[in-house]
Amino acid sequence: MERKHMSAFALYQTLSTDVPAATTPSRQVADKKKRKKENGANKVHTVKAQLKPERKKMRKMVLKSPQREESLKGIKKDEESVNGDGEALDALLADLGKFNNSRERASKLFQWLINPIPAKAFFRETWEKKPILVQRKNSDYYKGLFSTAEFDRILRQEDVQYGVNLDVTSYSNGRRETHNPAGRALPFTVWDFYGNGCSLRMLNPQAFSSTVWNVLSILQEQFGSMAGANVYLTPPGTQGFAPHYDDIEAFVVQLEGKKHWRVYNPRTEDEVLPALSSGNFNQKDIGKPILEVVLEAGDLLYFPRGFIHQGDCLPDAHSLHITISSYQKNSWGDLLQKVAPAALEIAMEEDVEFRQGLPLDYLTYMGVQNSDKDDPRRTKFFSRIECLMKKLATYSPVDAAVDQKARAFLHDCLPPMLTPEELSSSVQGASARWECGQVMDVGAKITTQTKVRVLRAGCARLCSDGEAVNLYYTTENSRVYHKEELKSFEIKAEHTDAIEFLIHSYPKFVTVGSFPCGSAEDRITLADLLFERGIIHTAEPL
Repeated sequence: MERKHMSAFALYQTLSTDVPAATTPSRQVADKKKRKKENGANKVHTVKAQLKPERKKMRKMVLKSPQREESLKGIKKDEESVNGDGEALDALLADLGKFNNSRERASKLFQWLINPIPAKAFFRETWEKKPILVQRKNSDYYKGLFSTAEFDRILRQEDVQYGVNLDVTSYSNGRRETHNPAGRALPFTVWDFYGNGCSLRMLNPQAFSSTVWNVLSILQEQFGSMAGANVYLTPPGTQGFAPHYDDIEAFVVQLEGKKHWRVYNPRTEDEVLPALSSGNFNQKDIGKPILEVVLEAGDLLYFPRGFIHQGDCLPDAHSLHITISSYQKNSWGDLLQKVAPAALEIAMEEDVEFRQGLPLDYLTYMGVQNSDKDDPRRTKFFSRIECLMKKLATYSPVDAAVDQKARAFLHDCLPPMLTPEELSSSVQGASARWECGQVMDVGAKITTQTKVRVLRAGCARLCSDGEAVNLYYTTENSRVYHKEELKSFEIKAEHTDAIEFLIHSYPKFVTVGSFPCGSAEDRITLADLLFERGIIHTAEPL
């Protein structure tokens, strides 16, 4: 008897019907009693006319074969890389590369992302406060950032692993499932999942797409925090994820097709700007949306962490969007988690008040079992605690704690994607090579007259652990998150002033001879070290 062909999706279902859907730690939250918050408290700002989306019936999870062929057909077309002005996106990035200051470059790129909203107004009125919607009626605005053709190329040419680089998901009848097999994600299986109504989430497109890498490596200087991204490809008439909120500031950039979005206020004050992402919600748990819209190619939707959201595809089009994210674990509380323990340790060492013993009888009137007592000793106890807490602030090593945060940020950072000018004047583009059976163009030397500067404004930072001073840097980081250890090396005491001088001089080029340290030989030795690590580049190719 001839064996009937079984698709990858059908085969997966036979193997995994009893396996629970995968969850991630960031989605786990404490089970609390929630006080319902009135919906509509936050006003949503819409730039340009907001169209009232037409509600349409969802298709069934498994697509019929003609529909499946149509959904696959839509992802085969090559995309022309143009931005909103008809200019190639790589040309836009090249123009940004001509800015002398990388911080200015980051500011300009962010302004392009949210245009026409002024960046200053955005951070003053919208950031961390409320969603905002930009409808452009220009499907070419973000073209060239990423496409389904690029998605397909990556599957064919790169080592994409299920669960690491790609998730296959579905959400139907209130149930969210992850359908990841083991091993490499190859086009034959991935597109079969897609054709059967599953959404595809690429978790780190910057590892495979040089354009996404370039954009994120620039934007991370705007945020002063890691800039990450996920790409979502959803078939027509389906939904890949349950309603949830995230622990990041999200910029949803619609690249192709369209998607129906619903955004909801945080349910309680406890869920405003949360430290962790939520689990999956049921529809009955989230109330009515404060924003309901169909995003089309070229549109942008921003919402802060804590705002519940869900997106589903309408029956007549697939959707491809990229979510650019930042500000995970970058709050005052996250900083104070580093400040407070260190402050207490210092206070215990230096201040006898923190070492004095507790009252002999404090257990008889303090603690939960005594919390309802009207006892003057309790008032005195709280007063002492308040006094010590105020005093604790004077022992806070704030700069050292900020440096801890900075080191973590530098480890999170993408390496800079060099402009042609930066490449030609840095160690990565040095002309030394093997040619015609011999080594060519070796021996180029840095002198005291050579003009140098740090490669990017935020690519290096000088930090001290109390015993040694180290220079931490991003230029040797990997495009894969934390694939490499944090890069650093110890700086001699006599060189610290020179490093600070270099960092604070940016974006100006300075001569090696102007370094405030030791002899001319010392200055050249330091410059050689920094050049070889890719931390500085020269005004002219060596």
